[in-house]
Amino acid sequence: MKLSSIAIIAAFLAGPAMAQTALPDLRGTWKGQSESVVLGVGNSHHGPEMPDNEPQLRTQPFTLTIDKQDGRRFAGKFSSGHSTETIIGIISRSGAIYIVDDDGYDVGTILASNRMELCYLHLSTNSRIVSCTELIKQ
Repeated sequence: MKLSSIAIIAAFLAGPAMAQTALPDLRGTWKGQSESVVLGVGNSHHGPEMPDNEPQLRTQPFTLTIDKQDGRRFAGKFSSGHSTETIIGIISRSGAIYIVDDDGYDVGTILASNRMELCYLHLSTNSRIVSCTELIKQ
């Protein structure tokens, strides 16, 4: 009885360590509208609309195209009507998504198999941007 109890406890404790969470396949085209706050001159996607020092609330359509993925690592393009940037990213073991582009970075969450949210942060000497975009896989 003791040996079987130890085996059950060992299996219970090892279960979470052995469980493999399937990585999502991010390859494809994702589209969404940002909810952004821009202070200063903006960036290539959020150019200056009102060149003053007041925060501006903006919405911008975006397309994320991921064409390379190997396990947790991926790469692609992030585009608006104004600009396209190359992105590189990784999915953490906790499931968070981290992306770096030409002038900032995103932290993301998978919301469903066809939905993710990316929140972007940009800081330079003459602009600040914070933005979240819910993207839907096409």
